[in-house]
Amino acid sequence: MLRRGRRQRLVGFSLNRMIPNVLTLLALTAGMTAIRFAIVGKYEAAVLSIIVAGIFDGLDGRVARLLKSASAFGAQLDSLSDFISFGVAPAVLLYIWTLAQLASFGWAVAVFFAACCALRLARFNSELDLDLPAYAQKFFTGVPAPGGAAIAIIPLVIEFEFPTGIFRYPFVTAIFVTLAAALMVSRIPTVSFKRIRLPHHFVVPTLLGIGIVAAFFTTAPWPTLAMVGFAYLGSIPFTVRAFNRMKRSFEATGATPPTETDNQPAAS
Repeated sequence: MLRRGRRQRLVGFSLNRMIPNVLTLLALTAGMTAIRFAIVGKYEAAVLSIIVAGIFDGLDGRVARLLKSASAFGAQLDSLSDFISFGVAPAVLLYIWTLAQLASFGWAVAVFFAACCALRLARFNSELDLDLPAYAQKFFTGVPAPGGAAIAIIPLVIEFEFPTGIFRYPFVTAIFVTLAAALMVSRIPTVSFKRIRLPHHFVVPTLLGIGIVAAFFTTAPWPTLAMVGFAYLGSIPFTVRAFNRMKRSFEATGATPPTETDNQPAAS
């Protein structure tokens, strides 16, 4: 009887359920590696490590849904990984790179960024079980953690390509870091890419655009990353307008649209 029960437990466990958590741990590893590279002064490698963490973070939730292996444990692990990779790692990187010149004020800016990232992730987790209208589920509340990290490191990647020293000025960096932190804890609606549904005739142009961006990234990574960051910032007003338009339409109809159930934080 003991052997039979043990065999049933082994048969019932699938290693596929571990794949999303493995991807999350790889993201965490990349974030920790970014901190190490920052400490030894390899800033370009640190930025690339944060990008790698973002790629793994974007994959874990989607793989979990594909494999039907979503779990509360995975959601909590994802948030802890995001805090290290997109909260602590960028803060440490930017502090060592230039904010340290501002002494205690520079450290306060770095801590403020990390704290806002933690608050943004905690709010995201607390709202997972809320039943939101369908229009609201198409948006995030505030900038997600990977987006906040991308905004914060804009001065860094610009300075890589155009070493004028202007963007390495600590007050310029402090402005970007503070802006990114404030956007993460704000109530501003931002686009949720996992909810975007493209018409069939937009699929090929979208793939073509992604291919062009990828080509530019392989040849000129730092200007490409800077442009992507500025494009994301520039999209926020349009996202707010789209959110308000959909909200007004919902309130005008007075109907209750169907809600969607998807508690996996593909990007938090």
